[in-house]
Amino acid sequence: MIKPINIKERKPVWIALSDFYPDTELQDSDFRYIAKTIIESPYPFEEVKTINMYEVFPVLQPNLLQPAGEWAGFNEEWLIEAITDHLRKGNRLHRILISISYKKYSWMQEDYWIQLENIFNEILNK
Repeated sequence: MIKPINIKERKPVWIALSDFYPDTELQDSDFRYIAKTIIESPYPFEEVKTINMYEVFPVLQPNLLQPAGEWAGFNEEWLIEAITDHLRKGNRLHRILISISYKKYSWMQEDYWIQLENIFNEILNK
């Protein structure tokens, strides 16, 4: 059984990770904002990667596949509702399908995760 999540704790992480999905290039300030959000959250960096894969990615990845995808960012209220709806409908098979899809499209975020982890570690080691 998948353990229940604390939506209040997750919201800032979901919102920060949503910056990976508009059809724009992230800047250093964006990575710093995401890293700071992760540091302030109760989640270790590796768990945030899992949150991205199973909670944010399934909802927002389609945006990166559209020719005219969202580029200005996502409405936070819509985002939270879309992710919580997605989580309510999920099951083990659904998680397996997400894993397969994530492997197929993870190259789209690979560089972002490297940059984010570097900045995350830089901030932690100050």
